[in-house]
Amino acid sequence: MSKLEEFLAGDRLDDVVFYVSDAFLEDDSRLREVGTETDDGVRLVLDGETGRSAFQAGTGMGAMEFAKEAMAAEGEIARSLDAGECPFAGDDAADAADADGDDAPAGDDHEVRFVFAFAEGENPEVGGLYAEGDVIHAYAHCTCGESYSRKWIVGDRD
Repeated sequence: MSKLEEFLAGDRLDDVVFYVSDAFLEDDSRLREVGTETDDGVRLVLDGETGRSAFQAGTGMGAMEFAKEAMAAEGEIARSLDAGECPFAGDDAADAADADGDDAPAGDDHEVRFVFAFAEGENPEVGGLYAEGDVIHAYAHCTCGESYSRKWIVGDRD
């Protein structure tokens, strides 16, 4: 079983997953040396502290600050944690902002730049999803400049 499969099964609750697309990652990035190459980028499964540091080094953002921002919108994030469907796709306001000169591409370009994910163990005292099992929290950043999140109970998205 791979580290990713173990993470998704709830067996690596102290680890995080960090995915960076080829379009966002420099060709000579050190992350390529320590991660697993995918079709469109690099995915790393690392202990929490190392993963948060790698995320900050790779994106320039703090992992928890990014997660807090991404929680404002729910979108679809692939179980493989390397793709997603931006909830802002087709959003005329976001596309207009892109045309106004920010650094994100305008139009229909909604590809995942990076994903950060962690798992939280079952906790009946908290209630909700956490009472039902271990929960995966996933956060994605899109080429349009928006961020979004998704969470699910381990085993529910197999």
